[in-house]
This record gives sequence, C-alpha cells and structure tokens, in this order.
Amino acid sequence: MPQHLIQPEGMPPTNGYSHVVAFTGTVVMVSGQVPLDADGRLVGPDDTRAQTRQVFHNLQMALAAAGARMADLVKLTVFLTNMADLADFREVRDEF
Repeated sequence: MPQHLIQPEGMPPTNGYSHVVAFTGTVVMVSGQVPLDADGRLVGPDDTRAQTRQVFHNLQMALAAAGARMADLVKLTVFLTNMADLADFREVRDEF
C-alpha cells in the first residue's frame, strides 16, 4: 500500500513522526486482540510475555486475513492493566 509522508509548510519540525500520512489502497482496522488461542483459552496465565506474544500472533493472523503484514501497521494502541508489565510488553513487541 503506497503511503505518502507529508510535512506541510509552516508546521513545526517533528521527531520520529509525520504530521500527515496519505494512503492509497485499502485501509484495514483491527481491534480487540486479547491473549486467547483459537479455542478461546487464555494463553500464559500470570505470564505477561506469553500473553503479549499471543496478542501479536492474533494480530498477525488478523492482518494476514486482510492481506496485510506487521510492516503495514500505522498505529498501535495498547492498554495494560499493570504498568509494571510495560518492559515485558515492549520486549515482546520488538520481536514482532
């Protein structure tokens, strides 16, 4: 999917992001990924890394079903129930 990063004249400089991104093609939105397997069972009770891996595995499958890949992601919003899990989340996220 072609994307065009746009830095409009007169806008302040950015650090690692673009003010505007224009896309052509199909936009896919995925939501509500949780650490459940195909049978609806919780993966990795009390194991933040295992749960995060399952969430990203589910996300990969959802994207693939729409013809997309992790590299096509534009935005990722995450909700953690315990901020102490943030380092584990980031470590697993970086694997994907």
